[in-house]
Amino acid sequence: PEIKNGGLYGAETRRPYFPVPIGKQFDYYCNRGFVAPSGTNWDYIHCTAQGWKPEIPCRRQCSFPYVEHGKLLEWKTSYLQDQSLKVKCHSGYSLPNGQDTIMCTENGWSPQPTCIRVKTCLKSDIEIENGFLSEYDRIYYLNRKTQYRCKEGYVTPNGESSGTITCLQNGWSAQPSCIKYCDRPVFENAGTENNSTWFKLNDKLEYKCHAGYENKYKHSKGSTTCSFDGWSEIPACYERECSIPLLEMNLNVNPKKEKYKVGDFLKFSCRRGHRVGPDSVQCYHFGWSPHFPTCKGQVGSCDQPPELLNGEFKGTKKEEYGHGDVVEYDCKPRFLLKGPNKIQCVDGKWTSLPICVEEKRTCGDIPELEHGSAQFSLPPYHHGDSVELTCIENFTMIGHGSISCISGRWTQLPQCVATDQLEKCKAPKAKDKKAIQHNRNEFNHNVSVSYKCRGKQEYKHSICINGRWDPEPTCTNKGSCPPPPQIPNAQEMQTTVKYWDGEKVSVLCQDNYLIQDTEEMVCKNGRWQSLPRCIAKIPCSEPPEIDHGRILLPRSSEERRETDFSRSHEHGITLNYVCDDGFMMAEDHGVTCHMGQWSSPPRCVGLPCGPPPSIPHGIVSHGLDSYQHGEEVTYSCAEGFGISGQALIKCVGGTWSQPPACIRTDCDSLPRFENAILIEEEKDSYRSGEQVTFKCAPSYQMNGSNIVTCVNRTWIGELVCKDSTGKCGPPPPIDNGDITSFPLSVYAPLSSVEYQCQSLYQLQGNKKITCRNGE
Repeated sequence: PEIKNGGLYGAETRRPYFPVPIGKQFDYYCNRGFVAPSGTNWDYIHCTAQGWKPEIPCRRQCSFPYVEHGKLLEWKTSYLQDQSLKVKCHSGYSLPNGQDTIMCTENGWSPQPTCIRVKTCLKSDIEIENGFLSEYDRIYYLNRKTQYRCKEGYVTPNGESSGTITCLQNGWSAQPSCIKYCDRPVFENAGTENNSTWFKLNDKLEYKCHAGYENKYKHSKGSTTCSFDGWSEIPACYERECSIPLLEMNLNVNPKKEKYKVGDFLKFSCRRGHRVGPDSVQCYHFGWSPHFPTCKGQVGSCDQPPELLNGEFKGTKKEEYGHGDVVEYDCKPRFLLKGPNKIQCVDGKWTSLPICVEEKRTCGDIPELEHGSAQFSLPPYHHGDSVELTCIENFTMIGHGSISCISGRWTQLPQCVATDQLEKCKAPKAKDKKAIQHNRNEFNHNVSVSYKCRGKQEYKHSICINGRWDPEPTCTNKGSCPPPPQIPNAQEMQTTVKYWDGEKVSVLCQDNYLIQDTEEMVCKNGRWQSLPRCIAKIPCSEPPEIDHGRILLPRSSEERRETDFSRSHEHGITLNYVCDDGFMMAEDHGVTCHMGQWSSPPRCVGLPCGPPPSIPHGIVSHGLDSYQHGEEVTYSCAEGFGISGQALIKCVGGTWSQPPACIRTDCDSLPRFENAILIEEEKDSYRSGEQVTFKCAPSYQMNGSNIVTCVNRTWIGELVCKDSTGKCGPPPPIDNGDITSFPLSVYAPLSSVEYQCQSLYQLQGNKKITCRNGE
């Protein structure tokens, strides 16, 4: 059998007899420091049906340890492997692993039975404003918590009236923080998407006015800030109004009222002459738009429509364009039209051209069409690109036969519906219209009908598409909107052209302004809906700092100077970070400034570490091949060795902190004491904590303890053996003095000597000493 930490007696001579039958037994021995289960240094090992018994023939025997700066809560001369022992360290001290138990392991005591000084935190190191501490202790030991409370009107960062901080290895976990707060305000004709019930000092709360209302600054949105005196302003909104300015005599307006609400519109006509400008305007939160028209007796015609950069004219050009004529434009592929797509000739001048801006956003993969397929094409897919779609056999396409990439998104997919499951359409109701095919109650898919409205001569057409008419048969007049408004801080788009329901106009903001809410306004029910806003771009202050990383400086000297010395960074700029050695980026490398706020910064995470470094005579707890950043391991030493340095090391950025060393704690030779005799047999070395007993030679008696202890290579204890007859040795010497008589090697009991001082020195105390009881 394999006997760890021991061996068979006569192993070499017995080797030929193996294997052996069940029931056979052999005597074995254990190495120094190990014992058999019986407690002796030898025993028998038995061959059984379950294998060799005992399974662990030799167990470590740990001697009673000496605990510096602490004490043991129980006492035995020795402990066996896997037995534990409670240790109580003195105040301010702790075992290396922070626990209160040591265990006898195969390699000796773990952790080492040494109490090391632990970190303490001082109450005087705590700085607290607008709060106070709940306890009166001055010193706090490692991992102890203390509570603090905030004054009225202040809360912790978590919104509580009190909080706790903990004494950690590097000091207090955090300084107490009591911050000013504001309760949720009462909104008047407004609302917010923020659900918080309380707000910190300088927190900004954004709100939005209800439809048709504006704040005192004439805006539909606003904000209020939590200050020391409460909210900077009440989030209140008031009903919007427009009033009619002074009009020229020749201009009629309808309807006439003192005040107009947002959404109301006016229609104009001229008593004489021609109207120059729009025939209607609408009331918005920023006032009337577009500008009011004027009346003129004569109006001029226009030259050819102007060329549009990256765009093209729609339709056929005429030789001459009269007052009121309208032309349309489209942008070239990969360009997006901003502003009205129609311009009008107004008294010899064309209204403002739209703008074609390059659309750099591309679309992702072509979406899958259920029961269909897309024409093969390769990415990237740019703005305006189209892809043809088809359905598989026995399926019919409902919707457009292609999809287009528009501003980075694909238009809506059609559907492929099983042909035998296509739904029929019910016959259109005849109210206000006369159907041509009036003898049927329902119509199959793809069948069209023609009808005309009462009082009208022209025919309208509608087709049945899977149970729905397209377009919906109706005789209501299609609504129109006044010319689109000039959005404040947007590129100029003054126009006098009316738009029909469903038409859209895209808005482009001026430089240093950012579009909000939506990019398009829609003509709906005769009014412009979903108006965008152009708000000023807000720069950002210094970018946030990150742990274990820094901002990557630009390469060019000009950019570098701007980054180094500018405390303001314009909206939209992106700054990149780089991690310190031993760390890697966990997310995107940069932050982007958006309206005064930086996006969330990346994190630098530490690289993993390999196995911890090996140290002579050292043992690592739970050794692994790899450790994550921040993980810790604890060293212990083999028996006879003790830790020098921090037993715990940490993986930081792929590198281990400085490991400790294991230094010998055995004592070599025994100290020699006069007239003392060793009781037991002397050994070459002694373990730390091991004790040795002496006795005095004949005619001498022990004065004090007769035991000395080995503690970390040093013998602790002094033995004094005195003459039992009461004789004394030579008298003790004194500095700068001597005895007056001739010195002897032995003095009889009750003998006396006197001291005298050297020249220039004076004797203090008794000059005479007497030998009594050997002293």
